[in-house]
Amino acid sequence: MKLYQTMKPISAALLCFSFLILQQAFAAEADDGKLRIMVFGAHPDDCELKAGGVAAMWAKLGHHVKFVSATNGDIGHAIMSGGELAKRRMREVHAAAKILGIESHVMDIHDGELMPTLDNRKAFVRLIREWKADIVMAHRPNDYHPDHRYTGILMQDAAFMVTVSNFCPDTPHLQNNPVFLYLSDGFQKPNPFEPDLVVSIDPVIKQKVDALWTLESQIESFWATGNFEAVVPVPKEGGARAARKREFGQRFQARSMAVANDYRDQLITLYGEEKGKRVNHAEAFELCEYGRRASAENLKKLFPFFP
Repeated sequence: MKLYQTMKPISAALLCFSFLILQQAFAAEADDGKLRIMVFGAHPDDCELKAGGVAAMWAKLGHHVKFVSATNGDIGHAIMSGGELAKRRMREVHAAAKILGIESHVMDIHDGELMPTLDNRKAFVRLIREWKADIVMAHRPNDYHPDHRYTGILMQDAAFMVTVSNFCPDTPHLQNNPVFLYLSDGFQKPNPFEPDLVVSIDPVIKQKVDALWTLESQIESFWATGNFEAVVPVPKEGGARAARKREFGQRFQARSMAVANDYRDQLITLYGEEKGKRVNHAEAFELCEYGRRASAENLKKLFPFFP
């Protein structure tokens, strides 16, 4: 008993010391001169689909990227649901993050139940502040899915509040408002997506496909069937698995090729005619009116991928 009583304050001191070391390490990382990017997606796959390429490219340059899933995806499968599916999808996005060289976080909110509440606004604000974000992305608020729309609204609602010192005073406010952007979509009303930046992801397209391939719960369910009524199991090994991955890769590469073709004029403007015409795969982003208004020169520093 005396030995335990003697060790107890030492353990507490060590714990406190370790916490201080971690704080200092995070502060050093946050101040290392590299960009800090946070992407909010409604479900554990949205960030990877819409920004997996630029995330990998930022990471290769030493910048810090974090994907945040605003819901846990616990109904996004034809057969599985609840806690079992939520845990599976969390494992999948963590595996994808490892391939992309980034970090991943999943909020504990039921799929299909995200609402633009004050509590969720505070959660978004705290996440952005803790990450000390320079860039924040999310869906547009006129997307087809309510979780997507409310993710966009929550990002908008956080865009000013991250700088207000007396809002969520438990988390230090940001001195500089981040640049906020929208992820791409094809919806036309009330207004179509109009990209301010179209980025070639040709150098990392295989890496992006490899990351998406880890999201097997989606590959075998909604991505395979287009509904939540059936499952097309992914073969576990051998030639059948390799063939399924090739088919999957071709299908998803077609999506990034369509982005490049849809916004070819912007690619030529940003990369020059010769290179812009050669881009095969791209991701596109639209500036949000809220937050910091970046000039074209500032944007090229934040997206350091252009000539």
